[in-house]
Amino acid sequence: MATLLYRLGRFAFRRRGLVALVWVLLLAAVGGAAATSSSSASSSISIPGTEAQQAFELLDERFPGTNPEGATARVAFQAPEGEQLTDPENRAAVGEVVGEIAQGSQVQQAVDPFRGRAVSPDGTIGYAQVNYDTSALDLTEQSRTALEDAVEQGRDAGLTVEVGGDALMTMPETGTTEVIGVVVAAVVLLITFGALVAAGLPLVTALIGVGISVSAITALTGVLELDSTTPILATMIGLAVGIDYALFIVSRYRAELGEGHAPYDAVGRATGTAGSAVVFAGLTVIIALAGLSVVNIPILTKMGLAAAGAVVLAVLVAVTLVPAFVGFAGTRILPRKQRDRTAAEAARAAA
Repeated sequence: MATLLYRLGRFAFRRRGLVALVWVLLLAAVGGAAATSSSSASSSISIPGTEAQQAFELLDERFPGTNPEGATARVAFQAPEGEQLTDPENRAAVGEVVGEIAQGSQVQQAVDPFRGRAVSPDGTIGYAQVNYDTSALDLTEQSRTALEDAVEQGRDAGLTVEVGGDALMTMPETGTTEVIGVVVAAVVLLITFGALVAAGLPLVTALIGVGISVSAITALTGVLELDSTTPILATMIGLAVGIDYALFIVSRYRAELGEGHAPYDAVGRATGTAGSAVVFAGLTVIIALAGLSVVNIPILTKMGLAAAGAVVLAVLVAVTLVPAFVGFAGTRILPRKQRDRTAAEAARAAA
């Protein structure tokens, strides 16, 4: 393995233009496929064999018009101080709010507090149960806005109205956490290596690997019915291992240069030694992620295999693209003081 990686590192260093071009073309091809893909991520989750899943299937069989996995909203009403919901004006206001909600295109049913017997014994508080025919992640912005507008209508009538349930739940913004992580990693690497090139190289190669893996997942989402969380997991794991594996080789390469080896030999030795650790570490992570399929839960199987694919790409990038980029960087991967010292020693040796 070490000998093979030694030769692979030297080849990537020598043919760095070709290696970099291949990876860029692969990124462009997979990215183009993802951009033209019209399929959307699946939001349904099934766990075969569990009692909950059996209950959902039974409800779907006995009551085909219902959707047990649909979004819900519980709209709570409180009458003004000294009044009751059963007072004619308040009851009419509650009815108007529930009626407005029931007109939503995705609303399955909306049961007002009086018909659903959901009014407190003192008559001051009640709630309406709203069921939607689709999951919270599939609710349109129009449906959420209609619910909020109806609630405001009740508040304008003098009632205290609050909404619970998952109908107003939205997917968290993705990308912000990853960007913060990359920035923090860049600062740490810059402080550690003392050279901008050395700090940026692991980040760039890791981002290329993540870009390819996430684009491939996006392109295959419709075919494999992947969940919306699958690319998020692949991004997180791909970034972590991509930066880590590139660091192994870059650190070893700098050490080999510091011992006086020529760049061509140093990159081969770094890939042969540190690259072997990268391959071994990658295989253990791949086996662990693929092992999620043992529990026989489809969503975990797909997430694990997709993340394992991201790790495979991270390993391949580390043992091919990193040596190629090292070739482009040359001695700039060393801190300025070390480069000046090395140049001075070479000049004295030549004299």
